[in-house]
Amino acid sequence: MTRQIILDTETTGLNPAAGDRIIEVAAVELLKRRPSGSHFQRYVNPQRSSHPDALRVHGLTDEFLSDKPLFGQIVGDLLDFVRDAEVIIHNAAFDVAFLDAELERLGLPPFSQQCASITDSLTIAREQFPGKFNSLDALCKRFGVDNTRRTLHGALLDAELLAEVYVWLTRGQDSLVIELDGPQEDTSAEPVDLRGIELPLIFADAAEVQAHEGILQALEKASAKGSVWKPG
Repeated sequence: MTRQIILDTETTGLNPAAGDRIIEVAAVELLKRRPSGSHFQRYVNPQRSSHPDALRVHGLTDEFLSDKPLFGQIVGDLLDFVRDAEVIIHNAAFDVAFLDAELERLGLPPFSQQCASITDSLTIAREQFPGKFNSLDALCKRFGVDNTRRTLHGALLDAELLAEVYVWLTRGQDSLVIELDGPQEDTSAEPVDLRGIELPLIFADAAEVQAHEGILQALEKASAKGSVWKPG
């Protein structure tokens, strides 16, 4: 079964074409739609400052990031982690644009060529809940996923939350997983012939018939339009 990787990034701003960079990338692994316990997380020195609005979202200061590795120093581990996996990202176009920009700087193929496929969980959510808010926070609230730790955006925490949300979004697939994982029916046993078994017939006695009639009469009195079980 294809591995599934839930991935998220934090960035210095909104526009990789204007030079904004990745400052954190994280991913968690699902095997058979369940967390395997394996995850990837790295902070990255973007060699530029975050936009004030972005800094308010993620809280990762220039000072904190100054001694972190460059993207080129962590890219090998990242690509090893996602290789041959279905990568699931919320609003995938945003994160993939940043990943592609970083890979292009290093002379590497785009991110879509580094994994088996890319799935946008935001697209799935919009199809299921058209016209509603489908941010990660909104989906956590809708599915009862505890996001109280999300006071600031962090790539690893967001990936962990998205993993729970994604399973809820695609919960119709659980039946297949249960079928594959659960005990299989033993079809080797000889069938049992039940034709010789006579089922007993138990009739109501007089007291039970009288009690039943009393209930019907009470219902008749309580009904403004009369009962439908008595002939007209």
